[in-house]
Order: sequence, then C-alpha cells, then structure tokens
Amino acid sequence: MFTGIITGVGRIAAVHDLGSSSSHGKRLSIATPVGYLDDVGLGDSIALNGACMTVTTLDPAQQLFTIDISAESLAKTAGLAEEATRVNLEKALRASDRLGGHIVSGHVDGIGTISHFAPVGESWELRVLAPPELARFLAYKGSITINGVSLTVNTVNDRADGSEISINLIPHTVDHTALGSLTAGSRVNLEIDTVARYVERMLQAGALPSAQKDSSP
Repeated sequence: MFTGIITGVGRIAAVHDLGSSSSHGKRLSIATPVGYLDDVGLGDSIALNGACMTVTTLDPAQQLFTIDISAESLAKTAGLAEEATRVNLEKALRASDRLGGHIVSGHVDGIGTISHFAPVGESWELRVLAPPELARFLAYKGSITINGVSLTVNTVNDRADGSEISINLIPHTVDHTALGSLTAGSRVNLEIDTVARYVERMLQAGALPSAQKDSSP
C-alpha cells in the first residue's frame, strides 16, 4: 500500500529486454537520489509512476536498483520503458507512517492523456482526459492518483470520449515530482480512489435480483 506522497524522483537509467518476443517483459535500472536506497531491501515494493514494482537488485553505492516488469504491465501502463524518463518514486507504506495523501494500491486502472497544462497565478492547472470506463469513479473533490501522485479533482467534464478532470498543482508539487515534465499529449497512469471502487461494487451487488444474490455456489 502507498499514500500517493512522492518520496523521490528517479530516472530510468537503462532498459533491457527479458526475451526476444513481445510476450517478454523488461528489466529497468532506476537511478535514485543520493541516500534514497539506504533503508530499502531486496524484495521491497516501490511504486514507479504509480505502478507497484518489486526491487530485484540493489546497488546503493551507485544509487541504482532494478525491477522486472512484465509485458502485461507494460501494456497497461505508460512511461515505464523509455530510458532517461523521470519517474515518481514512493516506498511502500509502513504501519507507523502518516497517511498524508489517500490509500493507494499501486495498481494502475487506466491510462489518461494530458489535455492542458499551464500556469494559473502561482499554481498550475493540469487537465487529464480519463478513459470512459473510469468516468463513473471520478467526482468533484474526490481523490485521483496521477503517475503515483495523490491529487484532488477540482472539476469533472464528462465527454463522449471520456471524462476530463482538472487538477490544481501547487509549486511544491511541480518542483518535487516528475509531473512538471508533462506536456499536452503526455500519457499518464491513473488509479481511482479505493473507496469509489468499493462503492461501485456495492451498487452493482444491490442491483442484482434477489434470487441471484441469495443463491449458493
């Protein structure tokens, strides 16, 4: 589990194929800030741009770690197979940590597209077009995770091609995450709020006919 509060910005230093076909994944080497890996061990979970990954090798002296990402994960995420890409990093939540953002699982629900990113006063306005299947989970003042960052939805505009949400980014967020590298057309990883996911399931279960709800396996 994560909180969507970014603890460091890394860089994809190298990408290696794990096989010769499209069914094989990649091995990524991630460069981190100095000291970031001091409390990380093999097998630990670190979210890369919102996608939970497992540390497979560590080289703290070089500030590097590696992860293996499957072809399926590559197909369902954005920006995790290109060298030199800046990535948001978050270590897994510990029981004693503050929950500063919201509950984040590190499982990407869909890929959005940046439709607008520009300064407004002292802040920045970020608009993201989410795919139609995620529209029902997006709400005014609700939570959304964009490339691993916990953010609050300011507006929701449902369209035929999806749902465009508007986010306000304060300078601290732009300066201390990789979101500042985004431009119109960039693809981003989206994770919906866990609470919205369970509400949707409860509503579906409540709509089932009584005979179907009461049936035993």
